[in-house]
Amino acid sequence: MRRDASESVPYGMRLAAAWSWRLLLVGGVLAVVIFLIFQLRFIIIPILVAVLLGALLVPFSQFLQRHRWPRWLAIAVAMLAALTVVGGLLTLGITQIVRGLDDLAAQSLVAWDEFKALLLVSPLHITETQLNDFVDQVFASAQADSNVLLSGALSAGSTVGHFLAGMLLALFATIFVLIDGRGIWTWIVGVFPRRARAAVDGAGNAGWATLQNFVKVQVLVAAIDAVGIGLGAFFLGVPLAVPIGILVFLGSFIPIVGAVVTGGLAVFVALVYNGWVIALIMLGIVLLVQQVEGHILQPLIMGTAVKVHPLGVVTAVATGSLLAGIAGALFAVPVAAVANVMINYIAGGSWKHAAGPPVEEAHSPLWRTVPQRPGYQRGE
Repeated sequence: MRRDASESVPYGMRLAAAWSWRLLLVGGVLAVVIFLIFQLRFIIIPILVAVLLGALLVPFSQFLQRHRWPRWLAIAVAMLAALTVVGGLLTLGITQIVRGLDDLAAQSLVAWDEFKALLLVSPLHITETQLNDFVDQVFASAQADSNVLLSGALSAGSTVGHFLAGMLLALFATIFVLIDGRGIWTWIVGVFPRRARAAVDGAGNAGWATLQNFVKVQVLVAAIDAVGIGLGAFFLGVPLAVPIGILVFLGSFIPIVGAVVTGGLAVFVALVYNGWVIALIMLGIVLLVQQVEGHILQPLIMGTAVKVHPLGVVTAVATGSLLAGIAGALFAVPVAAVANVMINYIAGGSWKHAAGPPVEEAHSPLWRTVPQRPGYQRGE
């Protein structure tokens, strides 16, 4: 009697093979998706920025509409408020930094001379020749990378052009999210088969609610960090306290990395201008604020808004920064949080008994809470 060759393969091997080719297929699809995202990053990043801004501004616009503001005026006020806050912070921070840049450079040289003198008389027995050799090695390393710096300088025009184009795209996309969020979501739901629309619609609602909570909480936590560290620098007499607070606020949107970099900048400025004693006190303030944020503010304020384990946050930020630099670190946590909630919703199966909304009746998570006008008819 003939026997099938597969019968001679142990069950464990067949199971491993079945899992292997499926994992390879999923990995291949993910690789293609990541490649496409990287190729289209100048379009995808502004769209993601618009989604984050929409998650912050849509509730504000809806609040104004519920209080009988005209729809166009509510949208215009929300956009102008966002532009005013962001533009004002950037203008104030850049102006302060430019004014104090020359003084900071001069103070840095003075601090380096004092540090060098301290090293020369320290028990480490470091000589001035060794210090000069070290400085020469640093400059030699910088000169060795001059080709990279030159190519970056030559591409600066292209980078500025991409930034301006991306900023305009993010602005227009945000306006469309505010104006026609319902239509956008209806179109997205309609792309999927009818049987999948209930799952897509429910997962979208859950993901959108999580994103809104994340953005609001992140803004609050960033503001508390900025006020705490900025006031600490102000009362210690550290110059550039306002730019430090602004940089802390902006950097707090990049978890872990932003807090470390901006906190290190505050300590460096304190060291240069006020000496190592004030710098140590500034370091203590930075660590205190970050510990309060990590162990009190995040668990207390965030609550169940973003159900991602801290290890998942670290892994997401590291992966995002490795794949897409600063932009990847910025979007890593909200993407991970939204994906986690949407996957859990679909895996939970609560949508299976729902018929699923037709395309023309797809419920938009962007506009669901806005009361309709009296006499509103579908398709009006």
